[in-house]
Amino acid sequence: MDTSILIAIGAVVVFFFMGVKIVRPTHRGLIERLGKYHKFAKPGFHWIIPFIDKMYEVNVTEQMVDAQPQEIITNDNLNASVDAQVYFRVLESEESVKSSLYNVNNYKSQIVNLARTTLRNIIGTLTLRSANSERGKINAELHGTLRNETESWGIVIVRTELKEIDPPHDVQETMNKVVKAENEKIAAIDYATAAETVADGVKRAKIKEAEGYKRAKILSAEGEAEAIKLVNEAADQYFTGNAQLLRKLEAVENSLKSNAKIVVPTGSELVNIIGEMAGVLPLHTKKGENP
Repeated sequence: MDTSILIAIGAVVVFFFMGVKIVRPTHRGLIERLGKYHKFAKPGFHWIIPFIDKMYEVNVTEQMVDAQPQEIITNDNLNASVDAQVYFRVLESEESVKSSLYNVNNYKSQIVNLARTTLRNIIGTLTLRSANSERGKINAELHGTLRNETESWGIVIVRTELKEIDPPHDVQETMNKVVKAENEKIAAIDYATAAETVADGVKRAKIKEAEGYKRAKILSAEGEAEAIKLVNEAADQYFTGNAQLLRKLEAVENSLKSNAKIVVPTGSELVNIIGEMAGVLPLHTKKGENP
């Protein structure tokens, strides 16, 4: 009797622990009873009826899947190995978690296949060079397509990353040579442009220097001409009258040497000059008297 009780108690304990389920904070759970959706399980402790209930846990953290390298023919008939990564997460709400399980079969595999197909459609319309130079555009188109297609799966596409677009080895070598030649051409053009710019600068400097020298000569000539003009004007104004007076003085001097009498008109500058030479003040006559 005691043995039967112990067995029964043991069976109850085992049955209880078989129904214990712990949901982590990074997951959400869906509990089904007899094949039908029963309730939503949030993080924490849960107990289900063994063999009758079943719990399916879904990771709601950000996850990554690799689209795996594939050969794609570009628009210019070149093969390119293309690989991409897709980052996504299942939304935490009950409806989103249900959609990730009930609206799609294995959403990770579906995302990979959808990404590979989308990449073939996008890159197939581009040349190899444009595909390498427009990675941002390809990522944006891939992200938009995946987001729209997975919207009903309860999934959000966080971002997509195009890992590589590698052409065949021989094509890569040819492209490298073309790029090198173009870079050398651009460098030669830049060097020639710089040399031309320097030459233009030297030319302009020489022209400015010549113009400055010419302007200095003109200003110097104008200054000399102005000086000559002032000298001439001074000579015309002062020298002519003084020269005449000097001639008169010379005549007086010669006359005095020979004791000759000279009549000097009243008011003449000679009277004052002779007076100054002799130390005699000039004579003033009364009105009405003759000198």
